[in-house]
Amino acid sequence: MTTRLCLLVSTLLLCAPVARAEDAAELWGKSCKSCHGPDGRAQTRMGQKEAIVDMSRAAWQKAETDAELREVIANGSSRNTKMKAYKDRLTPEQMDALVRYIRTFKAK
Repeated sequence: MTTRLCLLVSTLLLCAPVARAEDAAELWGKSCKSCHGPDGRAQTRMGQKEAIVDMSRAAWQKAETDAELREVIANGSSRNTKMKAYKDRLTPEQMDALVRYIRTFKAK
């Protein structure tokens, strides 16, 4: 690879969109908080009505893989909830950022 090509590839990789932690918190607030609550515990009216899982539970955190979480974010949930698919609304980077954000909900 030529020096020029290496420089171009490096520049593109450095400039690629990466969802930051604050972006994930903002995404959570806009897309997820109304049902799942600010802390993932689903202590909202919709969370209670739909019996949404408490994402802060250690057992749930351990049982759910990142790939499974990303799949639910992308394609919605079939677990007796009305969660819609976000694959047409969020980039892969944003979905990955949300998965990382969900992992911060571990019970204290």
